[in-house]
Amino acid sequence: MEHYGGEFAALTTSLLFTATSTQFTLAGRQVGSLVVNRTRLVLAIMLLTFAHLLLNIPLPFFADSYRWMWLGSSGIVGLVVGDAFLFQSFVWIGPRLAMLLMSLAPILASIIAWLFLKENLSILQIAAILITISGIAWVILERNSTTNALADNPNYGRGVLFGLGAATGQALGLVLAKQGLSDNFPPLSGTLIRMLIAAVVLWSITLIRKQAMNTLHKIIEHPKAGLFLLGGSITGPFLGVTFSLFAVQQTEVGIASTLMALPPLFLLPVGYFVFKERIGSRAIVGTCIAVFGVALLFLI
Repeated sequence: MEHYGGEFAALTTSLLFTATSTQFTLAGRQVGSLVVNRTRLVLAIMLLTFAHLLLNIPLPFFADSYRWMWLGSSGIVGLVVGDAFLFQSFVWIGPRLAMLLMSLAPILASIIAWLFLKENLSILQIAAILITISGIAWVILERNSTTNALADNPNYGRGVLFGLGAATGQALGLVLAKQGLSDNFPPLSGTLIRMLIAAVVLWSITLIRKQAMNTLHKIIEHPKAGLFLLGGSITGPFLGVTFSLFAVQQTEVGIASTLMALPPLFLLPVGYFVFKERIGSRAIVGTCIAVFGVALLFLI
C-alpha cells in the first residue's frame, strides 16, 4: 500500500470533497448560500491555521507582498465570487450537477493560461477539452433524467448559469494563484492567504450591509446547518486540501489530478440516495464522459 500512498490520498481527496459539497448543500438549503460562504471561511481559516501548526509549517504572515497580491486576488475571484455562485448552485440544482459543472474549472484554467500566459495546448489536450464539454452538455441538456429538470425546477437554468460562473471563478482563481505560488511557496500557506483575504472582503461587505447578526442568528436557529458547515469545513479546506497536497507530493500530478476529479461520479449515488434524484443512464454516461475528458487532459 505504501507504493500507492499518493494515489490513495488523491482518491481520498475526491471522497472528502464529495462529502464537503453534500454537507454545504444541506446547510445552504437551511440557512442560505451567503451564510454558508461567510461561515465556512472563518472555520476554514481556523482549521488551516491548526494544520500549519500540526505540520510545523510557518504561518505566512510575512510572505512577500507580491504573493499577498496574487493570492489575495485569487481568493477574491475564486472564494468570494466563484464560491458564492457555487453555493447558490448547490441550493438550486444540487451538488451532483454543480460539481459536474465545476469539472470545467481545469478546462477553463487551461484555456485562460493558453490565452494569457502563453502556455501550450496540444491537439490531444484540445480534444480532451471538447470531450469534457460534450459530456457535461449531454447531462445538462437532458430534461427527463432527474428531478432537477427544467420543467420541474424553475431555478434549473439559473443554477446551471451559476455553476458555470463558479467554474469560471475557480479557473481564474487557479491562474492567479499560480503566480503567487511561484518558487515552491507552500500551497497550504497559499490557501490560508487566499482564505484570509477572501474572509476580510466578504465580512467587510457583510458588516457594511449590517448582516453579521443575521448570519449568527441563522446558525443559532439551525444548529444542524451549523454541524454541516463544521463538517464540510473539516472535510474540505482542512482534510481535503491536506490530502490533495500529499497526493501531488507522492505521485505524478496527472494521476493525482485525475483521481481528484472524481467527485461527479461519487455524487451519482449521493444524488440518488440523499437528494432523491431520478438519475437516468444518460446522466451516468455523460458524467463518465466528462470525467474521462478531465483525466485525458491531465494524463496526456
